[in-house]
Amino acid sequence: RELLPPWLVIAAGLTGIVLLCVSTKDVPITPLRTKYAIVLDAGPSRTILFIYQWTTTKANKTGVIKECSSCPVQGPGVSNYSDSPQKVVKSLEPCLNWAQKEIPAEQHSETPLYLGATASMRQLNLTDHILSDSLLAALTVALKSSPFKFQGAQILSSPNEEAFSWVAVNYVLENFFKYDWRGQLVPSGKGMAGVLSVGGTSTQLTYKVEEENQASKEGVRLQLYGQMHSVYTHHCPCHSMDQLRSRLLSMLIQ
Repeated sequence: RELLPPWLVIAAGLTGIVLLCVSTKDVPITPLRTKYAIVLDAGPSRTILFIYQWTTTKANKTGVIKECSSCPVQGPGVSNYSDSPQKVVKSLEPCLNWAQKEIPAEQHSETPLYLGATASMRQLNLTDHILSDSLLAALTVALKSSPFKFQGAQILSSPNEEAFSWVAVNYVLENFFKYDWRGQLVPSGKGMAGVLSVGGTSTQLTYKVEEENQASKEGVRLQLYGQMHSVYTHHCPCHSMDQLRSRLLSMLIQ
């Protein structure tokens, strides 16, 4: 075989010596920047402020996030303030002030802030949409005045709410992706779990349908980690915590 030129062997040897002598601290590494988002989960009984964080690392064009902290808002759910919208605004102030301390000040203006209201606000919107609109308007004004990047306050539809729960459960179970032995994100190869959500007024079963024509008009399509998922929710309005409690009390009385 043809031998390497002597000058090339010497250059390679010198390069190896330099690499061995240089400390890793001397090699500048650009750190991944941490970003934040705030979600106000306005449920029937109470509101909770969640702070999420992530870096620029993505798995098939979808971010990899984690919940870093939360702040329960004192008082009942937002629908209970229908007669005094300004009180619900006042109740959010302690948690919003807390979030300003948790997130670096230089990132306040670029941190998205969302509010999603669920079952009780959907019911209020059906019975008195003027009151629900006034509540959302008061919340919008208050959240817009915060230092964060307000992205909207809305009443989530039931299919969307259940689809988000389905995403959360399968995300925690690492059904979308997993970390391999090198610490890199790879598809998990596992199937998706269904979610049974027992609420106060109804029970919902949410699951992925393999064929798109199996989903009804209430189905939700989600593109996550390079794959498209069709998620369908089946509602059982007569099976809930309140119904079970009433049946139990009836049996005890009898």
